[in-house]
Amino acid sequence: MSGVNPTAAIVSEADQAEIEAFLDALWMERGLSRNTLSAYRSDLSHFARWLAAQRATAESALLRAQRADILAYLGARAAENSPRTTARLLSSLKRFYRHRVRQGLLNADPTTQVSAPRLGRPLPKFLTEREVESLLAAPDVNEPLGLRDRAMLEVLYACGLRVSELVKLQLSQVNLRQGVLRVTGKGDKERLVPLGAEAIHWLEKYLGQARPQLVERAVSALIFPGRAGQPLTRQAFWHRIKHYACKASIEKPLSPHTVRHAFATHLLNHGADLRVVQLLLGHSDLSTTQIYTHVARARLKELHAQHHPRG
Repeated sequence: MSGVNPTAAIVSEADQAEIEAFLDALWMERGLSRNTLSAYRSDLSHFARWLAAQRATAESALLRAQRADILAYLGARAAENSPRTTARLLSSLKRFYRHRVRQGLLNADPTTQVSAPRLGRPLPKFLTEREVESLLAAPDVNEPLGLRDRAMLEVLYACGLRVSELVKLQLSQVNLRQGVLRVTGKGDKERLVPLGAEAIHWLEKYLGQARPQLVERAVSALIFPGRAGQPLTRQAFWHRIKHYACKASIEKPLSPHTVRHAFATHLLNHGADLRVVQLLLGHSDLSTTQIYTHVARARLKELHAQHHPRG
């Protein structure tokens, strides 16, 4: 980066205060999740360190940045990152500078005439229905952790949850009699999602047999705690899924989000309305959900080519 190592620099107190004030405002105005706010903090802190490495100043380097600085920084990062990551970095900077202009702290936004790199829209990776069945059957349900994981996988696939939504589910959010989950998603927006018969069966079995053993004497409202009632992290569940994918001989790259993609794609393959899928996924914009129509269409073409006599 212009011969200067940004990791050797530190974020000045002035810049740190600017970043935290911006994040506080975002949280108050938009109710963004901790993960999203953490991503903004990381992007802005890295840029602040890069600026500090270019010029030694105790004042806010962020508020003194010019369009040339933005372009030089993105150019340096582009050599290390994908166009998608570079576009995300620019989005973070644009949001920060637009906000500071609105607050009257800047006269002009240095990112105004900076364009994001062109992105192709990749199709989400998903599992076939047979692969999902193999994944769901992989945990050893004779063990408490295995029964918990089977119930988690069933709920994940039945409801299309984000992994952060899954690991934070509380007992008060499930209604087995009505067969629904009350999910709190991004921006603290709530939605009701049907569970389905299989997920209800495994949840009832898990809650009656395995959860009491996992919680022990701890007081926990979480449906899916770790050992001794401790919260289960997203990363820990990701590793559990990787383990079960290996056990099920699934060679595709796999994460909890892959199961969410499978949920949406399989619904559309079986004739679900796109707006219904949007509601179930908790997408605020239909265009976000539309990517799955491309996946479903590609799958239909593949099936046609395989099975039609003139395919």
